[in-house]
Amino acid sequence: MENYVHMHECHGHKISIIINRTHAILHSIAILFLIHYRLSFFFQHPPNITIPTLPWLLIFVSELLLYLAWLLAQSHRWRPVYRTVFPERLPGDDKLPAIDIFICTADPNKEPSVEVMNTVISAMALDYPPEKLHVYVSDDAGSDATLRCMKEAWNFARYWVPFCRKYGLVTACPDVYFSSSEDGFKGSSEFKAERKKMEEKYEILKQRIRRIVQEYHRDVTVNNKLDHSSIIEVINEYHKEKDEVKIPILVYVSREKRPSRRHNFKAGALNVLLRVSAMISNSPYILVLDCDMHCNDPTSARQAMCYYCDPQTSQSIAFVQFPQTFRNISEDDIYDSQLRFVFKIQWHGFDGAGGPTISGTNFYIKREALLGSFSKQQDLMALKRSFGPSNDFIKTLVEDYKPCFIEDGESSRMLLEHANVLASCSYEDQTTWGTKVGFLYFCVLEDYFTGFTLHRKGWKSVYLYPKRPQFLGTATTNFNEASIQWTRWVSGLTSVAISRFCPLICGPLKMSLVHLMCYLEVACMPLLYCLSIWGFALIPQLCLFNGIPLYPKISDSNFNIFSIIFISAISKSLYEVVTTGDQFRVWTNEWRIWMVRCVTCYTYGSLDAILNKLGIKEASFLPTNKATDDEQHLLELFSKLWLWMIMEIGTGKRCSAKCFFRFTYWFRIMQLLKG
Repeated sequence: MENYVHMHECHGHKISIIINRTHAILHSIAILFLIHYRLSFFFQHPPNITIPTLPWLLIFVSELLLYLAWLLAQSHRWRPVYRTVFPERLPGDDKLPAIDIFICTADPNKEPSVEVMNTVISAMALDYPPEKLHVYVSDDAGSDATLRCMKEAWNFARYWVPFCRKYGLVTACPDVYFSSSEDGFKGSSEFKAERKKMEEKYEILKQRIRRIVQEYHRDVTVNNKLDHSSIIEVINEYHKEKDEVKIPILVYVSREKRPSRRHNFKAGALNVLLRVSAMISNSPYILVLDCDMHCNDPTSARQAMCYYCDPQTSQSIAFVQFPQTFRNISEDDIYDSQLRFVFKIQWHGFDGAGGPTISGTNFYIKREALLGSFSKQQDLMALKRSFGPSNDFIKTLVEDYKPCFIEDGESSRMLLEHANVLASCSYEDQTTWGTKVGFLYFCVLEDYFTGFTLHRKGWKSVYLYPKRPQFLGTATTNFNEASIQWTRWVSGLTSVAISRFCPLICGPLKMSLVHLMCYLEVACMPLLYCLSIWGFALIPQLCLFNGIPLYPKISDSNFNIFSIIFISAISKSLYEVVTTGDQFRVWTNEWRIWMVRCVTCYTYGSLDAILNKLGIKEASFLPTNKATDDEQHLLELFSKLWLWMIMEIGTGKRCSAKCFFRFTYWFRIMQLLKG
């Protein structure tokens, strides 16, 4: 241990910790005074009670629910930590472990193929030994167009990957690179000539992809997304020429889907990739990406390996989570699409408590954490009961197994046939896939439930937030798509909160109390907020109309309790916005959209989870629309104009006629667009 070199550091922000804990104590004292004020009402003598008991009780319950949500939220403010890594201290490339990259796509109509292929190309261009990278794309739609686009993307990557490595580009995504001002070798005529040629090749790639997509939409015999056989194809096995620079292999995977079988959404697709990749590469580490989340910085793999190659943490770390950042966020982010609070505040505190949960994308995870570690002496029948009947897959679970899929550029047809069996919809029958091994199926949010289960087993995780975004995605740009996304998230979280897997009931095996509270806050937050906000939205207004006072007068000393709590909460949230480098406008936008979500997405999502629990409704997964065509932009402008008109009229300004003509003008444009 004398020659041990630290590859990473973890440090807490002492000032923030002191401020957070001091505020929590003072705010709790004020809340206790408010609870005393509410409870004292019930101990008055009946002749002195002039207020009906029911509304007082209902508003008190609403306040208690909100206080409970606030108390749970203090868990991720208790000890926020920040991490630094040193990739330059990693061992040589020959000693680095291999990585499999999983990219999931579900609907070519809602997920633009050009954007999906940019994600694939950027993943192949990571700063990592190419022979140790293997990219797998899961196409749940079974679309021939996606397969054809991948072949075009692989042909382009043969030139793009060497170009990135030759000039050390810091932007791995071609679309972002050619639309930015990055110019690594400004004085080099050779670089400028190659850059121009590469840009021309990229324009040709986009044209070909768009042509393929247009042909796909015109074809009336396209495959049914819910009824098709499994397809597995290694893209670069058909290329006979020997490239001067090696590039990662690219594999297309479309699992079998039948209308009568459950497919378990994204978790089912990831588990198929787990099995198929074990037959081809069987890398010990896996990077999971959404199809719209491209690799912005090629060094993310080396940064994650700083934890997996460190002898002090390699055995305990299950996954390394990076934040989700987006490149299409407007200056006035009225829908809070950037999720500032989650990735700049909450996940740092989660990390300090024991590690964040999985966030759906942008994480490196250890295969052993999902499948377990086994030796040759393990009972074969017991393994088959857990992992299925495939002997070839069982062999991959042994630590010293080395796949021999590619030999002299020719793929083994036999292994491909076995891989197709592993991608069938009946393979998981009578196994523990999704219940004990792999990504878990309990709810549509496989990330939260899988992360929680790993932490209960004793695994750790880390949250790495570098200055330069490692991954950039596409956020929802209109209220409709944002609502669909949040409703899906809330439905998954609430389904956990009201089940036997609730963190409060399930109980920690190897988790701290603060870590458990972090998980409990995430799961129960939607239900607590929607119930309390609906109480505040209805009860005081109804009581006001009937002359029933629920709050003390300004002259009453008890009014100071409410004032202190209000000012304390508002000031603390504003402090957090400022310390993360954002402006006052971000703070107002977040408060507004939070209240909108409480009475819409949180309510609908919680109700959906309850109906699923009662068996009245079946769980569903609606992918959000990532398309950014002209009509989408006009719809966004139209909705903003409508909100602006309402606000202007609401302030009493004399602009009704002007607003009316603008509204009519844009409404006519929308009619023309719709034909």
